[in-house]
Amino acid sequence: MRQAIQNLLIGRDAPYSMTPKSNTSNNLVEGSVRQSLIQMTLPMILGMLILFTFSVVDTWFISFLGTESLTAISFTFPVTFTVTSLAIGLGIGAAAVVGKCLGSSKIDEAKQAATVINYISFGLAAMLATCLWWFMEPIFSLMGAEQALYGEISSYMNVWFPGSVLVVCIMSGNSVLRACGDTKTPSLLMAAAGLLNAFLDPFLIFGLGPFPELGIAGAAWATVIAWSVGFVYLMYLLIAKRELVSSKLPSISAFEQSGRDMLRIGIPAAGANMMTPLAGGVMTAIAAGFGGNAVAAYGVGARLEPMATLLVLAMSSSLPPVISQNFGAGRLDRVKEAYDLAIRFICFWQLGVYVLLALAAPLVASIFSKEDDVTGAINLFLWILPLGYGLQGVIILTNSSLNALHKPASALYLSIARFFVFYVPFAWVGSLYFGLGGFFAGAVSGNLVMAAISWRTFNRALAAEQQSQKIGSFA
Repeated sequence: MRQAIQNLLIGRDAPYSMTPKSNTSNNLVEGSVRQSLIQMTLPMILGMLILFTFSVVDTWFISFLGTESLTAISFTFPVTFTVTSLAIGLGIGAAAVVGKCLGSSKIDEAKQAATVINYISFGLAAMLATCLWWFMEPIFSLMGAEQALYGEISSYMNVWFPGSVLVVCIMSGNSVLRACGDTKTPSLLMAAAGLLNAFLDPFLIFGLGPFPELGIAGAAWATVIAWSVGFVYLMYLLIAKRELVSSKLPSISAFEQSGRDMLRIGIPAAGANMMTPLAGGVMTAIAAGFGGNAVAAYGVGARLEPMATLLVLAMSSSLPPVISQNFGAGRLDRVKEAYDLAIRFICFWQLGVYVLLALAAPLVASIFSKEDDVTGAINLFLWILPLGYGLQGVIILTNSSLNALHKPASALYLSIARFFVFYVPFAWVGSLYFGLGGFFAGAVSGNLVMAAISWRTFNRALAAEQQSQKIGSFA
């Protein structure tokens, strides 16, 4: 994988290191853009690969409880990803503000922003989790979950919701490290949490050794315990070891200044990311029209998708710091170079991933189920939907790049258009005329149209910034 990335991205010298106070962070405004992307993306790939591998293992253990449990966990994915989307959005806001401050050499403002985001993340996460828990039954009912599944769903979510506050804080804290050019530490932290989660799964799900048999709730407990350990270590790292976050309560003026800057980007970014679970809920409801087996298959596919788009997700975390620091330094030529490199590479990479998934579809389906209807639906998913993952990568990387340019509204509009003008409507129309296969093919078609719109939107936004920079230089 490293060689494949270097073949397309290899460049000149690595960026030099700058040291604000006692902390080490990478200066991403000089040196090779390509080398910076390589050095920041590779650790993210490793960490996410391990994390998502154990997420799939989590689903695999649950599959031994039966199709009903597998279907129940599939219904939870859009809801759990709603909370995760808040974490991603707040992290994007923190990374954009911290990264721009570092690019402009405003080190104290960067630390102030990094401190405030932790308090904001905790408060907003607690409010969202409480609201979702309160309306849990009507939410799953709207998604098409049958009454018989509520017991399984609620046993999982009643454990997951309180612990979800931790994952929001972990992801926003990791974004501070990435804004400083450190992608290795967040990757190792994610990998360790995933490993601990997978290790605890069989003990808590099936009641091995001294542990009680908790069934599907055991999977939630394994996840929450892993998050708790990760949270404690991350806070120690940010506050005591790296001193990137202050242990003192920020002043009201700091809350107002840094909070306003981050929420101006973070809230629209969170809203944009929440389009994914909202659309996922609608897509799950459409799949439910084809029966519980189709929902189970769609749920398996949704869990496999993060692994199939691993490089997209890794680059969506490594690309924004490069863009935000260079944006802060006024190096828009390097912003364009980074964006073009990422888009070109991801399209080639995801095409190769599609070929592998299409060939391995029967084997993958047999791992998760022995029922012909379920395996047939999983095969259909893997033969069609991953064809659009490269297009999806263009959309995701464009949104993250727009947020790094401090244009969160544009990213939000693109996300709304993608899911509710193209992706979901095209999938729904396809399902009406061509069944489950048309459902998947329609989603791919929606991604195709939206990828073209996203690419054009970013280039127009960057051209406007370049024009503004030229006018400013003459003023």
